[in-house]
Amino acid sequence: MLSLRVNRKVFSVDVEPETPLLWVIRDTIGLTGTKFGCGIGLCGACTVHVNGKRVRSCATRVSQAVGQEITTIEGLGGTHAVQEAWREGDVPDCGYCQSGQIMAAAALLAKIANPTDADINREITNLCRCGTYSRMRKAIHRAAELARKQ
Repeated sequence: MLSLRVNRKVFSVDVEPETPLLWVIRDTIGLTGTKFGCGIGLCGACTVHVNGKRVRSCATRVSQAVGQEITTIEGLGGTHAVQEAWREGDVPDCGYCQSGQIMAAAALLAKIANPTDADINREITNLCRCGTYSRMRKAIHRAAELARKQ
């Protein structure tokens, strides 16, 4: 049994230590907001936070997350500045990659409170097959504004 702290709750999971964190979050714990995309850590659909840093959960073994604070899209609570800006800017098209995009943006804003376009280009490496990158960029800038007001 492994003990994981996900979204401020402790879960005991009976899985192999090398199981990808993504599948433990989705299939064992039942939090399905984190999505499977490529399975090799390139696309970012599976992005979660581990100790506040963005992590591609499909390429992270669950054993690497034991004793760490894991936050999924559900853990942002729906009222995070990034989530509010995403809704305001009507960012998603198909929406599949958006939980990973939001998690990457939230990690960026935790690191850089007022990111430039260059910061966004460097830090947000998630892929979007619908190409909503310009709406995402605007939403990240708007989320920074909202966060400053809070």
